[in-house]
Amino acid sequence: MDDVDRIIAQWAVERPELATLPMAVFGRVFRIAKLGGERAEQAYAEFRHRPRRVRRAGHVAPLRGPVPADPRPPLGHADADHRGMTGRLDKLERAGLVSRSPDPADRRGQLVTLTERGLSIVDEAVVKGLDVQREALAEFSEADREQLADLLRRLLAAIG
Repeated sequence: MDDVDRIIAQWAVERPELATLPMAVFGRVFRIAKLGGERAEQAYAEFRHRPRRVRRAGHVAPLRGPVPADPRPPLGHADADHRGMTGRLDKLERAGLVSRSPDPADRRGQLVTLTERGLSIVDEAVVKGLDVQREALAEFSEADREQLADLLRRLLAAIG
């Protein structure tokens, strides 16, 4: 039994008519996200500045200004606002991890390029993060991991 089972058992006593299977799923998803996030942060702790978004977008990523007609979010990230992204990029640039230059294709934007040092740090950090995730999934077979990923993808699509 885990904490979620204990919570469900308490509800079974107090409200036996409740169908608590959704609680069993989401209670565990929430706990996995919290614990997994904490483990990832521990793995990334040594990497003070982490320009992962720039790396995922390629070595050079466009950063476009807040123009209402432009639906493209900065670096392809939906929740990043321009000012917040600019502040993060300022820190990354001061740390020598990225450089910025005007975007020749769009005068409103900039191209953000990982420096060699930035590329090295991000690549090392992503490997450490994956190691932590791989360790958490070690007791599952490859087929189980694929099935779990598929089920979670479907759940995310259903609620997203």
